[in-house]
Order: sequence, then C-alpha cells, then structure tokens
Amino acid sequence: MVLRAKQLGLPVPGAIAPGTPMSDVTKTGDSFYTNEKVDNVLVSRDGFCDAATVIYAKGHDLKDPLLSPVYGDMHDFPPAILTTGTRDLLLSNTVRVHRKLRQAGVEAELQVFEGESHAQYQFDDRIPEAKEAFGEIATFFGKHLGH
Repeated sequence: MVLRAKQLGLPVPGAIAPGTPMSDVTKTGDSFYTNEKVDNVLVSRDGFCDAATVIYAKGHDLKDPLLSPVYGDMHDFPPAILTTGTRDLLLSNTVRVHRKLRQAGVEAELQVFEGESHAQYQFDDRIPEAKEAFGEIATFFGKHLGH
C-alpha cells in the first residue's frame, strides 16, 4: 500500500503496523523452509501462501515490488512496527522488511514472540502475548500519531 501510494504521489500514513507481511511471494527466506509444518497457521510454503500468490499475482513478475514489497524502494516510508513469532512461516519476510526499512533510514521496530506461528498474536486478545503485542503497537502509534 505504501509503495503504491508513493507511486501515485499520494500521502502515506504517519505510521504503519504491517504485522507479519507476505513481503516476498517468491518464497525466498529461511523460515519458508525451517518453519514449514512448524507454523500451525500457514503450515506450508506450498499451501495457502502459494495458492494465494497464484490468484493475487495473475501471472505478473513475482519480484514486482507491488507484489513483493521487499524489492521496492522503502525510502520515505513512515515509521513501522512489525510483529512476528519464532514459528512464523513469514518470520524471514518480516525480518527482511525490518532490515530494508532500517537500511532506508526509516524508524522500524521488530517484535518477535517465542513459539508463535503466523499472526497468532491477533487471534485471541486475552492471551498475554496479544496484550503485549497490541500494547507495544498502541505505544508506537501514540508516539508517532499522537494520543
């Protein structure tokens, strides 16, 4: 979304929380392999991720930054907070976006929760990890967007 807004000359948000983004649909990244069948949400790089990519990409180059934002120019991105877990199939995607943002001079924070699969912090707001994750996200937004 931010890359597209920049492309169109539109204003970008004051801060973003992309969570655990599917930022590289080419299935590049260590966790696509090491966390396969360990992630109890996405399960496999050849399951939902692959099927969704085929539908979403519609034959376009998978390294197109609008499909795989990690290949795009992240200069002038808003501050970002990313959230993932050690069992997330997209852990590497999330880490790579964090590093790319930092290399572009963008303030970026990375939260990694022990033993969590893809986006598990979003499933049940009663668990301690979810409360912690959303507390940190709220603090981050408060810092950048005001109270």
